[in-house]
Amino acid sequence: MRRSAHPAKTADAFARVVREAAFADAGYGYDQFGFHPPSLARAAELGAPIYERYFRVDSRGSDAIPASGPAIVVANHGGVLPVDAAMLCLDLVRNTEPPRVPRPVMDHFVPHLPFVSTWFARLGGVSGTRANVRALLARGELVVVWPEGVAGPAKRFRDRYRIQRWCVGFAELALRYHAPVIPCAVIGSEESWPLLGKLGKLHTFGIPYLPIAASPVPLPAHYHIRYAQPMWLDDHLAGADPDDPDVVANAATRVQVALEQLIDDTRCARRGVFR
Repeated sequence: MRRSAHPAKTADAFARVVREAAFADAGYGYDQFGFHPPSLARAAELGAPIYERYFRVDSRGSDAIPASGPAIVVANHGGVLPVDAAMLCLDLVRNTEPPRVPRPVMDHFVPHLPFVSTWFARLGGVSGTRANVRALLARGELVVVWPEGVAGPAKRFRDRYRIQRWCVGFAELALRYHAPVIPCAVIGSEESWPLLGKLGKLHTFGIPYLPIAASPVPLPAHYHIRYAQPMWLDDHLAGADPDDPDVVANAATRVQVALEQLIDDTRCARRGVFR
């Protein structure tokens, strides 16, 4: 099987990645959202064996990520818990050059989870409010979004890699800040940890449901991560108004179509690898 196209990084290399990346220190080593670069470097170091040897991530196209300025990575979402999101963010930490820190946008209930919310914030995660994402784009950061939200991990195995509910807020902000959108397909997560069922009446800390996984831990499926070329959503819409719902919806649909095509192409290529 093919492994990642990128060389393994040492602990010193992870420290360099985070040290050289842009960081808006709001005091005491944290930014305004609680991001702590040494925590991210340590997490990247600890996650390296999982990335390299357990999921054997095969990553291609990361050179599509702009070297600077605001940008939005838009990915599909699946699996019981957000292991796919962790692998994607780790992939961006490892493979962007010059180094860029991914800022994953978390669902509304995540900040209410004890311990987990603080840890995610230390690693760069932000609550998915419009104001938060605007602040990140305004200072030129790399934002990562999953427009399916919880509908992605909630899908049944028979619906794997089929885009579910598609939120369009990212398109409005991409238009407003003239930020390129980079579609990203993550393949492997939905076979690794499929959902067996869910308990919909338990809403502790605001969670939408309690998942029942088909296995106690994720299975070591081979991950494939593919990035498409950047899309500027206002290229075909001269004077596109980010306050026009129709313009925003059409722009978001363009990204959805591009991501669906990327998912299909990656799955077809993966089948070829396994022949």
